[in-house]
Amino acid sequence: MIHHCFRAALAAALVFAAPCALSADKPGEPKLAQQPQGARTGLVLTTLDEKAALERSQGVIGKPVGDHVLLDRQERPTPLAKYRGKPLLVNFIYTACFNVCPTTTKNLQKAVETTVSVLGADRFNIVSIGFNQPFDSPQAMKAFATQYGIHLPNWEFLSPAAAIVDELTRDFGFSYVATTAGFDHMNQVTIVDAEGRIFRQVYGETFTAADLAEPLKAMITGAPIPPQIGTLAEIADRIRILCSVYDPTTGKYRTNYALYFEIVGFISFMIFMLWVAWSFTKKRRDDKIQSG
Repeated sequence: MIHHCFRAALAAALVFAAPCALSADKPGEPKLAQQPQGARTGLVLTTLDEKAALERSQGVIGKPVGDHVLLDRQERPTPLAKYRGKPLLVNFIYTACFNVCPTTTKNLQKAVETTVSVLGADRFNIVSIGFNQPFDSPQAMKAFATQYGIHLPNWEFLSPAAAIVDELTRDFGFSYVATTAGFDHMNQVTIVDAEGRIFRQVYGETFTAADLAEPLKAMITGAPIPPQIGTLAEIADRIRILCSVYDPTTGKYRTNYALYFEIVGFISFMIFMLWVAWSFTKKRRDDKIQSG
């Protein structure tokens, strides 16, 4: 009885603690779109309509992503449905970009590496998709990843067929226009939930770990516990995740032991209340037996 009560109390503690651990504010306004250098000097007439692009990006939140099949760096067919069951981060790049895409990728890499250190690489996946076809081939994507030293086990680089690029980018709310200086495109990372629906869009050229980890923490700790995973071990790990808080000074996560004490106190209170309820019920049952 007490064992089941303890498990119930631990699960309740996750719900209690979640609001305390999800309070990361973004500093400043993110830069929504990349504009090639020519666009800043008046040499390019075609640029992205940022207002329309933002509306398109926000408009796909809550919608499912189609089961598109792309090629990985080894030219193996990779359906996006393969990534269901865990949260997925998706960003679009073009490998010929020499300015913003590499910078964004490096900043994203730092944020992802910190997020992995908190959540673990087995908790989520990330894919970078090359939208400039046929030039962003599997070989080009492989070279891009190698050039920037991206070797995380949960990060893949994918190349779609040219015929599906429009539908693929539409599903993710990603906008871009070709210019004489390259592409003018949205700077966004799309967060997809474990069921394959768009959960959130994160904008900007720079990303902090909190930009990615906080929504991922909410998704991971709020998800049902798979039956094949040990319940107590999983709950303990989720509590560890919730008690990790972002420190903007260091740009890293640290353990907030105050949250541990809050959770322990809440669990103790829940166990006590369950014990009181059990004792009261048992006493009433015993009294009925004696009076009968």
